[in-house]
Amino acid sequence: MGRAGLNRTTALATAALTLAAEAPDLDVLSRFGGSAFGLNHHRGFTHSFLGVPLVAAVVVGFIYLLWRLRGRKTRNPNLPPRWGLLFAYACLAGLSHILLDFTNNYGVRPLWPFSERWISWDIVFIADPVILLVLTLGLILPALFSLINEEIGARNKDAMPTGRLAATVALLAVVAYWGVRDYEHRRAVAALQSRTYQGADTIRVSAYPYWVNPFRWHGVVETPAFFASMDVDSLAPEVDPEAEMQIRYKPEETPVSLAAKKTYLGRVYLSWAQYPITETEELENGAAVVTPNDPIGNGRAAYVVRFRDLRYDYPGRNMRATLGATVLLTRDLHVVEEHFGMSTRGRPSGKDR
Repeated sequence: MGRAGLNRTTALATAALTLAAEAPDLDVLSRFGGSAFGLNHHRGFTHSFLGVPLVAAVVVGFIYLLWRLRGRKTRNPNLPPRWGLLFAYACLAGLSHILLDFTNNYGVRPLWPFSERWISWDIVFIADPVILLVLTLGLILPALFSLINEEIGARNKDAMPTGRLAATVALLAVVAYWGVRDYEHRRAVAALQSRTYQGADTIRVSAYPYWVNPFRWHGVVETPAFFASMDVDSLAPEVDPEAEMQIRYKPEETPVSLAAKKTYLGRVYLSWAQYPITETEELENGAAVVTPNDPIGNGRAAYVVRFRDLRYDYPGRNMRATLGATVLLTRDLHVVEEHFGMSTRGRPSGKDR
């Protein structure tokens, strides 16, 4: 956005845009409070409409401090900083961060703290290589051409590029890419809605993106008794009835699963997950579990309850483990350990492992 023209209106525009666009992800520091705490506060306040102007004010204040410490110097003395405009640009950069996170299949909570509801467009993967490539080229190509123009600068000084065109084209290309993705996403959802699943009524259907290929989608369907998942080709008018479909019946609630869902992690995970499902495992004779609060493993876990979100249950991938959660409970349903992510801090110890 800076290269596209905003850096020509005020000094320090690029610095303000860059820092304000990255600042929302400082919420990663919440992971120091534990994985469950980190999940609860990830994409929370700093990714909300209320948080945008506050984060922007902090960023601009930081830039102002550096500007004063550097003797109020800028690269172009004829273009002074306009602090009100820089604050507006910082807000714009913060909103662009929320928009980018909204487009992917993780989601944001823009109305926090008034609403904890997660929303997502689900048209691109959490990290989309096409968007990264397009935006990178929009920055790099002008620099490459400038090296050539430096060689002919003595003959044609007006040939030096500014990078404005490349940046603008890159931004427009991302918008066009979103348009294609959104169209194919709608087709995939419509294809899922057009068929029946073992004669059961559907409660809802969703389609989640794969990397790069805008025509391949991971479909998830919820019925009263089970979840169904399958790959969907959005170029086809309907889902292939011969396509491999995985059926996962909804587990019956037990005192163990209910206890796990009532934990702090359980409540946080269920508020974020779109298609949550739990798996309960009883540990034979109990297992000694080592935790930071119990380094010698006095607590004995009798049950392991694993939370999964089927939107990440891509065939052949282990995203379900990366974005899953685990709660360990004793025989009397006291919490031994709870953890979000691939591994738990609580480990079965010694021969009981």
